[in-house]
Amino acid sequence: MAEQTPIAQLTADGRLRHIAFIMDGNGRWAKAQGKPREYGHIKGAEVFRKIVRYCGDIGIGCVTCYTFSAENWKRPRVEVEALMRLLQKYVLDAFSEVHENQIQLHFIGDLSAFPEKMRAQMKQVEKDSAEYQKILNIAINYGSRQEIVHAANTLIGQGIKTLTPELLEGALYTAHCPPLDLIVRTGAELRLSNFLLWQAAYAEFYFSDVLWPEYKEADVDAAVREFYHRKRRFGGV
Repeated sequence: MAEQTPIAQLTADGRLRHIAFIMDGNGRWAKAQGKPREYGHIKGAEVFRKIVRYCGDIGIGCVTCYTFSAENWKRPRVEVEALMRLLQKYVLDAFSEVHENQIQLHFIGDLSAFPEKMRAQMKQVEKDSAEYQKILNIAINYGSRQEIVHAANTLIGQGIKTLTPELLEGALYTAHCPPLDLIVRTGAELRLSNFLLWQAAYAEFYFSDVLWPEYKEADVDAAVREFYHRKRRFGGV
């Protein structure tokens, strides 16, 4: 059997600059363990940190993670409260973690739904990490259709009467990022769930049966290798 090219050697060519994760399966994993759904989110948060760090280690410069959608408020109150506690903990931990991992952190989505103190902390950690090159986007209270409407309204508010794809793209939450190359969804579901719809126009999709709390570095490797086996034409031949 031929020896596989090391992952970091594959990504060194710069073709895979931006990867996004739909981190699905926390609740189902917890249920299978006989635990409450909140337990799955706690485990999922641990995996999130590990996978983000690994992506940076193998040379992927931008990572976007779907953490809490605009539709997730419909979930049971106990679960939403648990997710908010995890988010608050992450925001506080981020003040040190961004420097340890040298990550430029961005919180993307409609942040107006969160307490003023938390929003101020998010803004401060974004400012503190602005010097770093590796990018991590945390999508919270995020919906892609809402993002596109927000971008259009922002441009209209600036007096722009004719919108172009370039103008709209520059007003999206991800304007600071390279184009999206690969979307990975775990948990055996085959949909985007209102995530990065505009950005996904020419992205590759990879669907994994692995539930997020069980997702490992080897699973990232599998997605990356599949990406490098594909021929991206961008509308050409």
